[in-house]
Amino acid sequence: MHDDRNLIESRLKRVLDERIRPAVYPASVPLDVGIWNAPGEPVPVAEGLAAPRTPIAVGDAWGAPWGTSWITVSGTVPQEWAGNTVEALIDLGFDENMPGFQCEGLVYRPDGSPVKGINPRNQWVRIGSPAAGGEQVLLHVEAASNPVILDYHPFVPTTLGDKETAGTEPQYKLGRLDLAVFDRTVWELVHDLEVLGELMAELPVDTARRWEILRAVDRALDAVDLQDVGGTAAQARERLTGVLAAPAVPSAHRISAVGHAHIDSAWLWPLRETVRKVARTTANMTSLLEDEPNFIYTMSQAQQYAWIKEHRPEVYARVKDAVAEGRFVPTGGMWVESDTNMPGSEAMARQFVHGKRFFLDEFGVENEEAWLPDTFGFAAGLPQIIKAAGSKWLLTQKISWSQINKFPHHTFWWEGIDGTRIFTHFPPVDTYTCSMKGSEIAHAARNFKDKGSARHSLAPSGWGDGGGGTTREMIAKAARLRNLEGSATVEWERPADFFAKAQAEYPHAPVWTGELYLELHRGTLTSQAKTKQGNRRSEHLLREAELWAATAAVRTGFPYPYQDLDKIWKTVLLHQFHDILPGSSIAWVHREAAKTYAAVADELNALIAAAQRALAGDVTAGGEVVFNAAPHARGGVAAGGARPASAAAGGCAVSARAGGGYLLDNGLVRVAVDERGLVVSAFDVAADRETVAPGEAANLLQIHPDFPNMWDAWDVDQFYRNTVTNLTDVDELTVLTETPDAVSVRVARSFGASRVVQTLTLTAGVKRLDIDTEVDWHETEKFLKAAFLLDIHTDRYAAETQFGHLYRPTHTNTSWETAKFEACNHRFVHFAEPGWGVALVNDSTYGHDVTRTVRPADDDAPGTTTTVRLSLLRAPRFPDPQTDQGLHRFRYALVPGARIGDAVREGYWINLPERLVPGDAQVAPLVSVDHDAVVVTAVKLADDASGDVVVRLHEAHGSRVRAGLITAFGVRRAEACDLLERPKSPVAVADGRIELTLRPFEIVTLRLSTDNT
Repeated sequence: MHDDRNLIESRLKRVLDERIRPAVYPASVPLDVGIWNAPGEPVPVAEGLAAPRTPIAVGDAWGAPWGTSWITVSGTVPQEWAGNTVEALIDLGFDENMPGFQCEGLVYRPDGSPVKGINPRNQWVRIGSPAAGGEQVLLHVEAASNPVILDYHPFVPTTLGDKETAGTEPQYKLGRLDLAVFDRTVWELVHDLEVLGELMAELPVDTARRWEILRAVDRALDAVDLQDVGGTAAQARERLTGVLAAPAVPSAHRISAVGHAHIDSAWLWPLRETVRKVARTTANMTSLLEDEPNFIYTMSQAQQYAWIKEHRPEVYARVKDAVAEGRFVPTGGMWVESDTNMPGSEAMARQFVHGKRFFLDEFGVENEEAWLPDTFGFAAGLPQIIKAAGSKWLLTQKISWSQINKFPHHTFWWEGIDGTRIFTHFPPVDTYTCSMKGSEIAHAARNFKDKGSARHSLAPSGWGDGGGGTTREMIAKAARLRNLEGSATVEWERPADFFAKAQAEYPHAPVWTGELYLELHRGTLTSQAKTKQGNRRSEHLLREAELWAATAAVRTGFPYPYQDLDKIWKTVLLHQFHDILPGSSIAWVHREAAKTYAAVADELNALIAAAQRALAGDVTAGGEVVFNAAPHARGGVAAGGARPASAAAGGCAVSARAGGGYLLDNGLVRVAVDERGLVVSAFDVAADRETVAPGEAANLLQIHPDFPNMWDAWDVDQFYRNTVTNLTDVDELTVLTETPDAVSVRVARSFGASRVVQTLTLTAGVKRLDIDTEVDWHETEKFLKAAFLLDIHTDRYAAETQFGHLYRPTHTNTSWETAKFEACNHRFVHFAEPGWGVALVNDSTYGHDVTRTVRPADDDAPGTTTTVRLSLLRAPRFPDPQTDQGLHRFRYALVPGARIGDAVREGYWINLPERLVPGDAQVAPLVSVDHDAVVVTAVKLADDASGDVVVRLHEAHGSRVRAGLITAFGVRRAEACDLLERPKSPVAVADGRIELTLRPFEIVTLRLSTDNT
């Protein structure tokens, strides 16, 4: 029997490959072909259609990297084909093993209307079904010669990732360009045999069902005349009807399939190419929906809908029609499928605000699911944000990529830092590009971890990233798998329908508390530092712009810049996409991002300046007004307010240190910088407590080799720690500033081909050591960190995330803790013993690591050293071979004696410096809070231009609090809202005060109608 099985399986493979599949197109004639290469960037459709063509033939080279060629095919359907289905076959030179990641095309009719996309596994265009014979065929293909960046060896540095360095060498050779007869019966036989052959391969060898299929396949192949496949295909199919009709067992796993094409909004191509990828794919899918009545397709990312609305309105019209029919389903409710680790609180909220509002305004669709299949881990604050946006479900797949620990559930409740729970599903198919292979379907059923309690899972199905989405072949296979013995069942369903079934089936699913940490791609917290700085600074500039514009609008009638802020927010949100902000895109993407962030900063600074001028009073008075955009009072200036500048407190001193170096003192902190330029003491005067571990140092720059096993820009592997070089050689150590208001020293070092200059500063009245670091970075495959070895004993530490903080262990008791050797924070990390703590705050970094070592018992000061290191720079060579090369500036600060509230406050202060504006006014904040634990994250006017003031705040210390929100303007009505500013319930206002009771980390959004609205 064993030999029979092998023989039949081998026979099936050969007959399919060499006889049956080729017989799908039994007759063909060549098309005539012409080409026009567009100069520079893509041109409008009308221009491409009208341009003159030059003859080109099959086998000819075409397509410079990132070029656009307009290829015209023409011909006549032979008269003898009348009554047959006829298709044009257009192969631009595809590699079918790589759907996506190469050349692509969008087919147009002569009138400029789009037909469908052309992709490696979707090369056909229907001409007639049936054809009359004699039809004239004329099609135009807008062909993009995007270079292959990933290839089969994805980690080879390449200059193809930027049009400025990619050269002009043609990338492709034209393949088959024919008119052909399409034999539907043979095509159906192909899928009968594929589904049965793939199912057979997944069944245990000794099962009756496997042998039943094997014998039926053998009989079907006997019926095929290899010289007349088309004439005998129907007979072969008849011999398979019995095994294909056998129904699945009642306990079979149930898969909800949904058509899908995961399209990265930028990655190995620039943003402008994603616009066209989306147009090609949506043209494909709307065409497929017309042909396949049971098919359901879903697409996330409101930005991508907005792109086709703007750039391909004719495609968008088809999308809108399909959405109205309920079969093209907007999903996810976010502006893009963003990274969720690094975006700040408000930015993460606005991803849902702008995404959900777009779907509501355009389609009348309210999404209840977050759709993030490819995001690199999930921050612990996200469940509350999802719920506050009016959603209740989450889908992702990426956690299955974790290197060390297998996640224990596929369907579960995810609990965030405030206690909010979101029903969450990880598709056990372990891919978001399911192609309906028997191996994928069987894996989903075997892999599903919640057997016995649940049996529903979801399978996003289709080629992404320019692969064209779901194919008719996938739909054909799904039809056969709908109810087939030996297989899981497959049915096309909307995501919301799947989630409703899954939750009803498994309401008491297990709970996972805290972040969903991906044990992979940890380097994305550091790669492309300038992109990350651009994001952080844009977020805080947006806070300022909204705050001061709202204040000026209420106080002075200043025109609130609704449209400008809306546009800028969407730009910033786009750049939080999970391959832009994480630094894993090609050079072109990050080069453009740097220009975009610079433009955003200019626009926002102009908006801020205009609003502050309206508030600052008499500019001729000779004074200056200090504006404080931080959520805590600073230097006598109320949070969100302004007042005339006053003199600093004084009291700073610097002196020489015995043995070399300097002593800095401001009466609150005494800092010793040794002859190496390292901080060997940071003494908290009030607490009589040292911060730096005995015999150790803080602000120690360290460099490691950094060559991960895979995914250069994405990954940092734990073995990088095996080799470290401490940067202790000093080129310069001098006093830079010596005034009563501030003292500072300058430290310069050289290493490799790079140089770093640091300024260490103590300021009067500030219990904080500021460190300004400028690095001229020219290393390759290296990792630069800033280490702080602290004299503190704790088994956990706090790291800021959206709307609060989470605790991570400092130990490695289990493999789960060991795996978190690189983690994310926002503005601070905080370490505490009872009664005393220390914080490290930053203005633009995210990655860090924490380790704990025990000093020897015979040491003069035995105990525990806790080391925290900020990750500053990497230098991976793929996909951008020049990653991070050049000049960088980082600001971070050590805060001795910090409580968690101090860490929160100092984190905001370093990111929101005061602004000095000519004038003499004192500006009371629009709103203030009387409890330090309650942080206002946004003050703005409502997006509907009603003039209402919207205030968002949250509890930031992890405690339950009662607090008062005090308004400095007449409030006619107050309402609690969701993130989209939709009222949920009225809130009492008495004498301008709103009483609040908040649980730990709770978000509250209030909408305040003024007396003028």
